[in-house]
Amino acid sequence: MIMIIEHITKSLIILALSVSCCSSKPTSENKTTETILTHNNLKKKQQENVIPVIKPINSQEELPNSLPTKKNIEYSLKIDHSIWDNLLSKYVSNKGEVNYKGFIKDKKLFKEYLAHLSENEPTDNWTKEERLAYWMNVYNAFTIKLITDNYPVNSIKDIKDPWDKRFFKIGSKWRNLNEIEHKILRKMNDPRIHFGINCASFSCPTLHNRAFTATNVNIILDSLASAFINNPNHNTIAKSNVKLSKIFKWFSKDFKTNGSIIDYLNKYSSTVIDSNAKITYKEYNWSLNE
Repeated sequence: MIMIIEHITKSLIILALSVSCCSSKPTSENKTTETILTHNNLKKKQQENVIPVIKPINSQEELPNSLPTKKNIEYSLKIDHSIWDNLLSKYVSNKGEVNYKGFIKDKKLFKEYLAHLSENEPTDNWTKEERLAYWMNVYNAFTIKLITDNYPVNSIKDIKDPWDKRFFKIGSKWRNLNEIEHKILRKMNDPRIHFGINCASFSCPTLHNRAFTATNVNIILDSLASAFINNPNHNTIAKSNVKLSKIFKWFSKDFKTNGSIIDYLNKYSSTVIDSNAKITYKEYNWSLNE
């Protein structure tokens, strides 16, 4: 009798377990009643102690448009020029006049950006645009640092060896402004860099009041080239004769890579210049651009 009772008991336990397992599996009817939660009702369902069924993202098309692409993520990890962009828009006018006292007042933020540049030297996987933007920002930012470290001054030339002084680090190496301009930027074979870097003087091309980035550098350099060449304060242009900034004399080799200086000027000049036009040069004003 005892053996029969034990057999019946085991059978009942097995039956109960089978029913329990089956009832835990969702039927087709249960599937239709499952809630596909959104961010808005997730909290509500959690409060109701309902186990959510989160809809999986099955394809890239379902990703939100706001998610960064792989390329953007890689670039954002390389360098961020947003602090510099903010400082330039705040302390440099549309005419290129620099409020050096403003940079001194905001020295904590300015130093933060300079440190960011120093700690993020370009590597071989940077694109040309990324490197071009970086090194021009380096040149302009550390030129302003040079002025603010010696302020007040009437001219950058009042500072001893302003372009040869090794006063900042990029990576582990001490650098100077001449090295950035002549050994790095000019070797990138883009003469437009002469319109993008600023020597803190009135006769220099205007300091642009926005930061260079990989995405805007070519557009801005074309705009700066056109603005400088057609500005009568820097260049007086007529069909048969031109009186140019000495930048075109000092760096004439850079502007002759694809023709003559006249050929280069005609790419941007609003006045078409004769190929045999007479060329003379203006005096250079080294007064501080404030």
